[in-house]
Amino acid sequence: MSAYSLAPFILRRPWLAKMVMPAANWYAGAAGYRKLGLRYDDLIEEERESTQLALKRLSAKEAYERVYRIRRSIQCSYQHKLLPKDQWTKPEEDVPYLRPIIEQVEAELAEKDALDSMSVIKKH
Repeated sequence: MSAYSLAPFILRRPWLAKMVMPAANWYAGAAGYRKLGLRYDDLIEEERESTQLALKRLSAKEAYERVYRIRRSIQCSYQHKLLPKDQWTKPEEDVPYLRPIIEQVEAELAEKDALDSMSVIKKH
């Protein structure tokens, strides 16, 4: 299951979003994954069942681009270098592509569990 997120609560309140956004932007920059050409969804752990199913549902193009970004970042890590600044992931490019699919898969798994645990009582 996914962790609870405060983002919808914060984004519905413009005054709170205005206060939190500088810290959020600073954190995203300090995390360093964009400097390696990665997107946030590339960092999601692959060991969970829902993530494995979501990865299978990615389009061939998106799956190829994901593998390319991860391999390029690993190469940069081995060399102890960052990508040139023009190749960094821009904030507007860092949009969720895997999380919506994971949420859909988790909802399907939860529904399946709910239906599998139903018990039928036979009346005589």
